Formats: sequence, structure tokens, C-alpha cells
Amino acid sequence: MNNNNDNKTKSLTRGKKLLIVIVILLILYILMVNFLVSAALIPSFMRKLPLFDSITQRSIGEQMHTSDIEQNLKNGKESYQKWLDSMDFQEEIMETGDGYRLVATRLNSQEEDSHRWALVLHGYTGWKEAMYPYARMYYRKGYHCLVPDLRTQGESEGDFIGMGWTDHFDCMGWIERILEIDPEAQIVIHGQSMGASTALLMAGESDLSDHVKAIVSEAAYTDAYTMFGEKLGAWFHLPSFPIVDTAVLLLKLRGGYDLRDAAPIRVVGKSSIPTLFIHGDQDAMIPVDMAYRLYNEASCDKQLLIVEGAGHAQCKDKDPALFVDTVFLFLKDYIR
Repeated sequence: MNNNNDNKTKSLTRGKKLLIVIVILLILYILMVNFLVSAALIPSFMRKLPLFDSITQRSIGEQMHTSDIEQNLKNGKESYQKWLDSMDFQEEIMETGDGYRLVATRLNSQEEDSHRWALVLHGYTGWKEAMYPYARMYYRKGYHCLVPDLRTQGESEGDFIGMGWTDHFDCMGWIERILEIDPEAQIVIHGQSMGASTALLMAGESDLSDHVKAIVSEAAYTDAYTMFGEKLGAWFHLPSFPIVDTAVLLLKLRGGYDLRDAAPIRVVGKSSIPTLFIHGDQDAMIPVDMAYRLYNEASCDKQLLIVEGAGHAQCKDKDPALFVDTVFLFLKDYIR
């Protein structure tokens, strides 16, 4: 009888120990995923990590470093700097519905009577200044330009990078700002990478202003959920399941949005905004297959440009003439 009681006691003790181990492992798992969410979506946090530098260097290494790209960058550097030094950028400030201060710069067209506008959107962990070469491209064609820092990046406040989802609501506010300045504005939204996905999400909104006449989407992803799964493996050597799903839950609790909503592939079929899709066929960050999927799913007037030999967001650097000519031949049918 005593032996039976002893066995039961030992069994209960083992069960309690196992439960404690499981709880500890669960807590450690949640802490790990929570860390990954911060490392991926809070720029101030990620920059403190030694891993950030290695990921940055790896991303740079995955770009195409061919002689023509390097020469094109070198050829344009001096003239771009002269242009930049001569420009008078004006600061624009906006407050989001959830209380964050967002910053943009505005560049007025040299053609005073122009009503052509470009809203130019940077990519993941980017900043507005990186998009000034694109602003220059539009400025030369008589466009006014508004170039924002997306939330949590550059000079703009925020909690988490929005992966296009929170950003597309913010950028609806920038459209309103343009229309306050120029009620007759004809607007193209030109986005790069995450900025392109932001633009496509905007195009899928039924209440997007009809002053938005076209989208130029360069190196957009189909959905942020898939991107996170792929980068978990590439950057951290971790399986996407169940980590990404846990990250989705934690991000919803901490950041207030669902990563699965950042999915342009779900909404491009709803858009009636003419869209030019551009992608490099050597993009190691966002596979070119995503461009084909977005293009095929889109139901609007559309065009697809695949630039051979271009890596992530390198299409303009690979073949500047092709890039500029394609963009403005496309836009001439919609913006005058």
C-alpha cells in the first residue's frame, strides 16, 4: 500500500516538474519571438543589435554589383549632388489618428501652373532622403513631389514599422495634404519595396481619392507574412511555423495591427488605378515571382517591366533610360 502511495507521489512530482519545464520553455519561446518582433520592426531596437550590421552587409552583398550599375551610379552622382544643393525642400508635418508626428519634404515644381504630383514612398527601414533621386526624376518632368518618412523611420514617430498596413492609412493623410495645397492635383504614387506595397494597399481602398491617377510599384511583395517566414530562415535560420504565427499574435497585441493584412495580393484585384509593376529579375530580397503574381492578379490597366540583371530596387540604376522612359510613357496616358 505504501509502495502504491510512493509511486503516485513520485508520478505527481514528475508531472509537476514536466509542467514547470513546459511553462519555462513556453515563456522562453514567447520571449524569443517577442525579441524577433522588436528586432524586425523597431528600428531603434534593431540598430543596437550586432546582428543588424551582419544582416545589412549580407543584404548589400546580395545586390548586383556589376560594372554597368556601378558606372551609372558614378556618372549620376555629381549632377545629382548639384541638383540637391540647389533645391529648396519644404517641411510638411502631419499627425496620425493614433497621435504620431509624421514628417515629409515637399518639392515644388519648376512649372508653377503644374498640377502633376508624385507621392514618393521609401522601403523597409528606409528614409525619405533615399528617395530624392526619384523625386528628381519627377521634378524634371514638371511634377511637384511629396516625400515622407514612413512611421517609425527617419524623422517620423511611431511604434512599429507598419509593413505597408499602417503606412497606407498614414499616406491617405498625405494625399489629403496634397489636395489641401492643390485641389486640382493629379497624383501618381511611386513606391519602392515596402513603399510599393503601401501604394498597392492604398489602391485597394474604395475611398482613395480619384485624384490618384496612377501607381508605380517597384519591387513590391505580395504579402508581409510570407516575407517574414522567408527572412526568418535566411537571417535567423529558424522555421517559419509556428514562429511567424506567434509573431502575428504578439504584434497584434503590441502594435495593434495584423501582419496578415499587409497583403497587396489580396487587394490588387479590387483596384481600378492604372499600375506599372517594376521588378529586377535578380532580386534576392523580394523574388521576382511576386511581381508576376501581383501583375496577374491585378484587374486594372497595367504594365509589367522586368529589368534583367537588376537586384532589389536597382532597376533605375541598372538601366536609367529604360526605367525613366517606361515610367513616363506609362503615365502620359493618365496624368497631363
